[in-house]
Amino acid sequence: MILAVRTNKVRRGFTLIEIVMVLAIAAIVMGGAVSLMIFSSDERVLRNASGEIELLAKNARTIAILNQIPYALEFREGVVRLLPFAQAGMDLDKNGKRRGESNEEDASLEESRQVNLESGIEMSIRHWNSEAWLGTQKKAVHVWRFDPDGLCEPLSLRFTLDKSWLEDTYHPLSATISESQLEAR
Repeated sequence: MILAVRTNKVRRGFTLIEIVMVLAIAAIVMGGAVSLMIFSSDERVLRNASGEIELLAKNARTIAILNQIPYALEFREGVVRLLPFAQAGMDLDKNGKRRGESNEEDASLEESRQVNLESGIEMSIRHWNSEAWLGTQKKAVHVWRFDPDGLCEPLSLRFTLDKSWLEDTYHPLSATISESQLEAR
């Protein structure tokens, strides 16, 4: 009689090649995810700035219609302010206040109607029927007027952050973004 001995050679664990392959695939996926997060963070910062300025433009249009006086968005380096057109472009004192402005309520109201751009974002403006992009520099002030009849100048804004940029073109009837282009690098 022959005895049959059954041997169970059950392999437990993974081979070195299998482990290396899994680690290589995980590294590729993580590298793609990190680069995507970096690009999406630039895109998010640019879109947030664009959205805040669009909201400010809609508010300027609405306030101009309700109060029946022209309002404006004033573009200075790093800040966009909503104020009556008569006050737009006025010189600021050393504290960043308009000359003759002393009432604390007016100052707090003005602060609630402004957008401070994050550091690193550069903004350029292209007025209607122009090909030139005008940057916001220390002493340069650009004004976008909103009339009581609800109209505003067709305007384009360009936000640049490192090598990424976002261009918005605004509609003259609604003060909303009619066209937007983004390149995130």
